[in-house]
Amino acid sequence: MMASRFRLGAVLGANQTLSWGMTFYLPAIVAGPAAAELGQSGFRVLGAFSWALLVAGGCAPRVGRWIDRNGGRGALLASIVVIAAGHVVLAGSPDLAVWYLGWTIIGVGMSLGLYDAAFATVGGLLGDQAGPCITGITLLAGFASSVFWTLGATLIGVLGWRGLLMAYAGLMLLINLPMVWLLLPPAAAQPHRQVAAGGPPKSAAQRRAMLLLGTFFALRWFISSAIAVHVLSLLQGVHLTEPQAVAVAALIGPGQVAGRILEYAIGPRIDLLVKARIGALLFPLGAALLLLGGAWAATGFAVLYGMSNGIMTINRGTLPLALFGADGYARLLGWLAVPVLLAQATAPTLTAPLIAALPAVDSLLLCGAGAAVALLLLLPLRLPAG
Repeated sequence: MMASRFRLGAVLGANQTLSWGMTFYLPAIVAGPAAAELGQSGFRVLGAFSWALLVAGGCAPRVGRWIDRNGGRGALLASIVVIAAGHVVLAGSPDLAVWYLGWTIIGVGMSLGLYDAAFATVGGLLGDQAGPCITGITLLAGFASSVFWTLGATLIGVLGWRGLLMAYAGLMLLINLPMVWLLLPPAAAQPHRQVAAGGPPKSAAQRRAMLLLGTFFALRWFISSAIAVHVLSLLQGVHLTEPQAVAVAALIGPGQVAGRILEYAIGPRIDLLVKARIGALLFPLGAALLLLGGAWAATGFAVLYGMSNGIMTINRGTLPLALFGADGYARLLGWLAVPVLLAQATAPTLTAPLIAALPAVDSLLLCGAGAAVALLLLLPLRLPAG
C-alpha cells in the first residue's frame, strides 16, 4: 500500500509539474514575443490568460461533479489532450481572436487537469488517507516554474514562440499522456473509492465553514497573484538594486518548496488546522520584517512569503478533505476553485493602480495586513470529532 501511494504521488507530481509548467507559467515566456509578432499590446495578449482562468473557474464545478461520479483519471487524460490542442491553436494564431480561442481551450484543460483535479483524484483513490500524497504532489510540482521558465527561455531562442508551443504540445502528448494512461490506476481499482452523495455542504455549520475556507483561499490568492505580477518593481521599491531584486524574488520558489517540506516533515504530529494557521501566519510575519529595511529583511520576506504560499497550496487539498470528508470531495474542490480562479484572474488588473500610487513598502505591508485578515478566517474552523 505504501509503495502504491508513493507511485501515485510521484506520477501525479510529475503530471502536475508538466501541466502547470506548460499552462500557468507559459505567458511569462511567450507573451512578449507573441505580442510583438501579432502587433498587439502586452496588456491585450496577457488578458487572454486572465480569460483562461475565468473559463477554468466556470468549468470547475462541473468537472468536480464528473470526477465524483467517475474518478479523476479520465479528467486528467482529457486535460492533457485539450491543453495540447490549445497549444496548437496558439502556435497557429494569425490574430488576437485566435489567440483568445487558444487560451479558451487551455482554460478548459486547466479546469480538467491542474491541482483541484489531481487532489480530487487522490481523494477518490485514497479517501481520508489522501493528505500525505497531496503533500507529495505539491512538493514535486513546486519546481514547475523553475523548470519551465528555464526550459522555455532556452527553447524559445531556438524554436521561436510558435515552435515552443508546438514542442509543448508534443511533450504533453508524448510524455504526460502515456505516463498518466499507464501509471495512474482507475478509480474502480481502489477499495477506498467512495461515491459522492451530495455536493456543497448543506448544514448551517458546514456552509459557514465553506464560506470561511473559500474566502480565505480567495483572499490569499488575490494577494499572491497581485504580488506575482509586480514583485520585481515592488522589491526595487524597497531600495534593492535590480540584480538584488531578481535574486530575492528567485527565493520565493525555493521558499514554497521549503514550506511543503516542513509541512510534510511535521506530518501528523501537529493538528492540520494548527499547521494551516502557522502557514498563514508566515506571510504577515514576513511583511513585518520589511519595516527593518535592507536586503536581509527583503530576503526574509521572500522566504517566509514563499513558505506560506507553499503550505497554503497543500491546505487547498487537505483542509476540505479533513473538514467535510471524502464524499463529494471533488465537487467541493470545484466550488472552492471558482473564487480562487476569479481572484487570480482579476487581481493584477484591479491592484495595479493602487500599487502604482503607494510606496512599495506600504503596498507590501498592505498585502501582509490582508494576509493577517485571511488568517483570522481560519480561527473559527474546527475539525470533526473523531
